[in-house]
This record gives sequence, C-alpha cells and structure tokens, in this order.
Amino acid sequence: MNRNSTAVDVVVVGAGVAGLYAAHTLCRHGLTVQGFESAGGVGGTWYHNRYPGARCDVESVDYSFSFDDDLQQEWTWSERFATQPEILAYLEHVADRFDLRRHFRFSTRVVSAEFDEADSVWRIRTDDGEVTTGRYCIFATGCLSATNLPDIPGRDDFRGAAYHTGSWPHDAVEFTGKRVGVIGTGSSGMQSIPLIAEEADHLYVFQRTANYSIPAGNRPFDAEAMREIKATYAERRRLSRLSGGGSPFTPYPHGALEVTDEERTRVYDEWWNRGGVLFSKAFPDQLTDLDANNTARVYWENKIRQIVTDPELAETLIPDDHPIGTKRIVTDSGYFATFNRDNVTLVDLRRTPIDRINESGIATTAGQYDLDIIVYATGFDAMTGALSRIDIRGRGDRRLVDEWAAGPRTYLGLGVSGFPNMFLVNGPGSPGPLANMVLTSEQHLDWIVDCIEYVDERGAVTVEADPDAVDAWVAELNERASTTLFPSANSWYLGANIPGKPRVFMPFIGGFAAYGQILDEVAGAGYKGFALGGPDRKAL
Repeated sequence: MNRNSTAVDVVVVGAGVAGLYAAHTLCRHGLTVQGFESAGGVGGTWYHNRYPGARCDVESVDYSFSFDDDLQQEWTWSERFATQPEILAYLEHVADRFDLRRHFRFSTRVVSAEFDEADSVWRIRTDDGEVTTGRYCIFATGCLSATNLPDIPGRDDFRGAAYHTGSWPHDAVEFTGKRVGVIGTGSSGMQSIPLIAEEADHLYVFQRTANYSIPAGNRPFDAEAMREIKATYAERRRLSRLSGGGSPFTPYPHGALEVTDEERTRVYDEWWNRGGVLFSKAFPDQLTDLDANNTARVYWENKIRQIVTDPELAETLIPDDHPIGTKRIVTDSGYFATFNRDNVTLVDLRRTPIDRINESGIATTAGQYDLDIIVYATGFDAMTGALSRIDIRGRGDRRLVDEWAAGPRTYLGLGVSGFPNMFLVNGPGSPGPLANMVLTSEQHLDWIVDCIEYVDERGAVTVEADPDAVDAWVAELNERASTTLFPSANSWYLGANIPGKPRVFMPFIGGFAAYGQILDEVAGAGYKGFALGGPDRKAL
C-alpha cells in the first residue's frame, strides 16, 4: 500500500499479533489495507515490554500463528516459555515472511477516528495531521498496551533514573552497584525482580498487593522435542480450539472435593510442575467453588512457606485478599526465592504506604529509601485504555468514551452500537486475556473478514451492532461472571487498578471454545444481532 494513500477498504490500528494477522487475512481476501502503529516496529506488547525477564505465560508452541502450516514447520522455538526477544523475533519473521510491514505506517499515532455518516466511511487522523478514509476500521490495539503510571506525589521530582516495565528502553539498563526500587508485584514485577536482584547492590520491592505466582517450569527444547511438536501440530491446534483457554490442556475430570486428599495433591503436583497460569485450571471447580479454591490456596501457601526461609516474610508474600486464580496467576522464575537474598528488602505498602517520591528516592510512612533507579511495574489500563486515548466518534458525533462511561458495552466484544463498520479485536466482552491471544486474534479476524464479505455480497454499506444485542450480551457477560469467583478480586479484569475507572468485569468468562461456538452461531444465523444498512442508510 502506497504511503500516501488516503482511501482504503480497511484501516487497521495496531501492528501487534492481531494487527499483523489483520493485514495478512484482509489482503488475502482482496481488501486494501492501511495500518498505523505508534511504535517504531511490529510486535505490539512484545515491542514495548523489554524489561528483564519478560516472558509469555502461554507455551511458545501455542502462542504462535496457526494459519500457515509451513510457518509452523519452519519456525523452531528454543524453549517452552519464550522470552520477549524471541517472541519479537518471531513476529518480525512473520511480518517479513508475508510482507506485512508495507501495509503499516510506523511511529504514527492515531489521534481520532470519526464515522462520516454522509459517506459511510471512517476518517482516521494521525498525529502527523494526515487523514485516511476507510470503509471499515479495525482496532487491534491490544489488551495490555496503555501503560499505567500511578499518580504518586512528587513522582517527577526524583533525580535518578525511572522506567516503566511497559515502555522499557531498547538499550540495556545497568543495575550493577545501584540501589533499585521496584513498585508493583504483578507479572512484570515478579518476572523482573529476580534478575534485577542478581545485579543490584540492593533491591527494595514495594509490594502494593501480594500476588499468586507459579514457577514457569521452563526448559529448553531439544531437536527431538521440536520434531514431535511439529509432527503433531494439527492435533495440538484441534485440542486448543476445544479448550477454555486456547491451549491443549483440559482440567481433571472431577471436582477438587470429589477426590481423596492424596489424589488431589498428586493433581496439584502435576499442574505445579507443568508451570504457570494453568495451575488455576487443575480442577474444573477451582474458580467457581470457594471450598474447592481453598484446596488450591492451601497447597500453594505450603509451597511458598517451603521456599521462603523467613516465616514472617513468607506470610507477607502470601495474598489474603482474593481467591487463587481470580487475578491472573503469574509465571515466574525464582521470584519467591529471591527474598532469601541479603540484598533484597520487601516493603509492604499496606502497612507502610508511600507518602511521596522525592529527589533521592521513596518516602513511606515508615521512613526514607534512597534510590538510584525506580522501576514502575504498575501495569496497564487494560482492555479499554488504548481505545480511550483515541477520540473515537460514531453516529451523531457520539464519543466512545462517553458511551462507555459506566463501563464498556459491546456485542461479542467485536461491535459497538452506534459505531458502524467498526470492529474490535480482543476487545471487552471477548475472552481476551483469559485465552491464548494469538488464536483469539485469528478467530476474531477470520470472523470479521467473513462478515465484511457477507455485507458486500448483499450490497449493504454498513454493519452495526444492534442495541438490544448489546444489552443482551452485557447481561450474559455479567451473568456468567457472577457464577465464578472472579468478581471477588480487585483485578485489572474489572479495571480496579485504575482510579475512577468503572468496576465492570470486562472479559467473556465462558471460555475460548464456547465463545467460538457463539460466533459460529451468530454468523450462521445471518449475523444475528447486527443490522445491515443500505446506501440510503435504511436497514436492508
């Protein structure tokens, strides 16, 4: 696509996993595409999150595209849970192999997207002042792309170096001989802290809330292991599409309270050794029954007490405010053992909150911590944050931020009433971060392309989510969530980490396979819940 083109079939915002596949599949179906990416290259989350220890918690062989078997056969992963550099190298390989970069303008931020009702097109304005029109607009902006920097008094007064894990420098950060403070113990904190501790003169971990984490159980792949994986990829993908999370694993066939203590421990041992986020899915009732969940919690707590040598410190590191798995379980490499080091100090901000940041470090109610570097491992404004930073306007100049003031409202996580010809990928109301986001991106975009072809075949001009369908979908999301333990946790799934953000459970909790069945049913029923509009704006 020529850089100077101003009119295309589809505008794609974002060049991460979803944006790359969008460009590929849209062009393969004969549609013209113009993509925009604020970063200097492809990769999305994996372009920005370069902090030490950054690693995916979905196995590398699953966290990869399935649309091309030659791609699957030619790419060899080095280890079970890939690091950020390897994932970025993979996405760059995909971009080059399928010549996708030509469809994007990089280092270009979309500042507004307005639907022109007279011409039934989207007008996309970028920060360089240029305007591009598209019949459709697809936001592939990612669930975890809008960094959250907490508004701590004096934050800008600090004279040392400060970094956010979600916008890490491309050059290596030197921690040797430094006094380092890490604020936050979510995924990026738990992954980076062990490596920072190995270099720093002293590391202070400022824990806002304790979190559950499971050792990654990472291991390199030898040649034989990769041959076996590549030979069985088709079956692996089939099982993944039948699963709740987009990986080829299913829970134990009975509930946690339906088996003997010995059998329950054996199953937990198996899933502990399997590593990572999947521990929350060992038994099918872990996230719906508190008593069942407590069996996992007790098992986990005993493990941590065995790892951390100081009993009082271990208790501080053990969460007491949410059932295990209701916040995303972190995948770490040596996090809890790090607190056995002499050069690591845990600062419990529940007991001694931060008073302010000053020129020389962090002042808590218990005293001053002089620092050379502050690392903000404070996460993201998840699922809606990137969209809220763009001025998106639909029919009648309706602003998306106003429509979502009380929480996001979508149909299937794909469409928004009042915003014709606009699609979201992994948006609120979809499985999003609760599933393998490479396969969910393929699932969404294959559905979107089919929908566009359906609209064009019928001579329609617009396709738009019906308000009643949105109401029904939001009700279904809430009903499904209410049958689980998830709403009991103040997680970023609900936006609870962002001051003032509505507390609404945003993902579809029913699972990847169930969601796929719903998409198929909607499409099979002539895209039930979506209204088609003709050239004269009348419904067809």
